[in-house]
Amino acid sequence: MDRRGYFIVAGAGCLVLVALVVVAGFLVTSLLPFEVSGGASAESSVVVSEATLDPAVQVTQQAIPTLTPAPESGAEAEAGDALPGMETLSSALLGDLYQRINPGVVNVQVFTAEGLGGQGAGSGFVLDQEGHIVTNNHVVAGSQRVTVVFYNGLEAQAEIVGTDDDSDLAVLKVEQMPEGVQVLDLADSDAVRPGDWVLAIGNPFRLGGSLTIGIVSAVGRIIPSGVTPFSIPQAIQTDAAINPGNSGGPLLNLNGEVVGVNAQIRTGGTGRANSGVGFAIPANVVRQVAPVLIEQGVYRWPWLGVQQPAPVNLLIMQANELETQSGVYIHRVTPDGPASQAGLQGSTGSRVVDGIDVPTGGDVILAADGQSIDDLSELLVEIAFRSPGDEMVLTVLRDGERIELTVVLEARPENF
Repeated sequence: MDRRGYFIVAGAGCLVLVALVVVAGFLVTSLLPFEVSGGASAESSVVVSEATLDPAVQVTQQAIPTLTPAPESGAEAEAGDALPGMETLSSALLGDLYQRINPGVVNVQVFTAEGLGGQGAGSGFVLDQEGHIVTNNHVVAGSQRVTVVFYNGLEAQAEIVGTDDDSDLAVLKVEQMPEGVQVLDLADSDAVRPGDWVLAIGNPFRLGGSLTIGIVSAVGRIIPSGVTPFSIPQAIQTDAAINPGNSGGPLLNLNGEVVGVNAQIRTGGTGRANSGVGFAIPANVVRQVAPVLIEQGVYRWPWLGVQQPAPVNLLIMQANELETQSGVYIHRVTPDGPASQAGLQGSTGSRVVDGIDVPTGGDVILAADGQSIDDLSELLVEIAFRSPGDEMVLTVLRDGERIELTVVLEARPENF
């Protein structure tokens, strides 16, 4: 072989060797039991608010469907904080949390007058040692029989001791719980912040004991009750996957405390599955409502008696010649309701702004008992966490002047 032939053969051999090294490296990194990250930080994220969504995309919000069948406590810490010494998520932390929390979660099996063909499924969690279990009202509504399935597969018939349409909460009771059942503690949901890690355990698609994880996407959402015209304030928005069958199950922080009760999902079109936006009834509402349901079977919410209250947006500000966008605009007042009796006034006319007909002349609520009211959510909270019969002094802007009106709250009328 001449020198030229030798170099050709040697060069070819080097290329083959390099190719083998590259292939081997690829196989090694592919088979490693951990992810080899690139330059981007694993903590990087992009948050898209609802305001940036294309309004042409049709979106529906509904209670998580109650799944129908197929055809045939450690050291105390502040809510939202990780366990002591655990500053980042790990499989060990999640595994330990699951082992501790799952015995406090139940599957809720519902039977209707249609028998087995009318069976549905949801989730719930154990509230106390007396056998009380929290779930969604929409899970058990219309049921003839309710059975709960505990973490170990044992079933028990449950009695519905109380329901509340307005908060979409219900409390069940079983006479005896199996050994090892864990009572889940309620967190202070006011301490929950966007970005907090949360877990959901429940019975999605009849797959009991399923764990999903995500973050709190937002807090202070207003969601419909689903049955009555009243809304639920301070709802927690999360991207933790919740699906049909998760209804009534707990949303938990990394301490294993319940921050909310999974209740609704927002989906596009006619879809019924998770699309990354779910809502939980806040734990502080559960803390307020559940004991009364246990004691009395019903809960009476306070009522102001206004219809179509709205945040003061740019259009309302311009049409009513207001100086700021703070407060809540009152469009209509229910005749003979608490607000009407106190002298609160709704719209008296309208004005066209850039071709849009905007109501005018209604009162703007600026404060309640001296506490400023910047938006509708704050007004709902001020009302919801009071009782029928309580007095509330409202600071109202009317015709450019501030006045004070004293309202005596009443119980929400039935069949409103």
